[in-house]
Amino acid sequence: VQLQASGGGLVEAGGSTRLSCAASRIILSTFISFNNMGWYRQAPGKQRELVARISSGGTINYADSVKGRFTISRDNSKKTMYLQMNSLKPEDSAIYFCNLDLPREGISWGQGTQVTVSS
Repeated sequence: VQLQASGGGLVEAGGSTRLSCAASRIILSTFISFNNMGWYRQAPGKQRELVARISSGGTINYADSVKGRFTISRDNSKKTMYLQMNSLKPEDSAIYFCNLDLPREGISWGQGTQVTVSS
């Protein structure tokens, strides 16, 4: 499995951006099988933290810090997960990573994409 994260960049505080995470080297039936996909972020000098997670069944969890501002979704037909980020704050600045947790194959990580929110 390979994950390719894209989107992000430099955004002004209060602005919006959308991240995408496209999965490849995985057949569709495996992608839509029981699994979890998630977005994590890591700011300089801090530990990687969970931002949002979505299961193949549609169960969603958000970190308290992003509730009401971020929306996670997935398009199984495109084998892609998204993170819509609104009302961005400088403290949202970080490298954002996506992952896919499959029961047999384990956890795969994307390469990370930088989001910088200017005040």
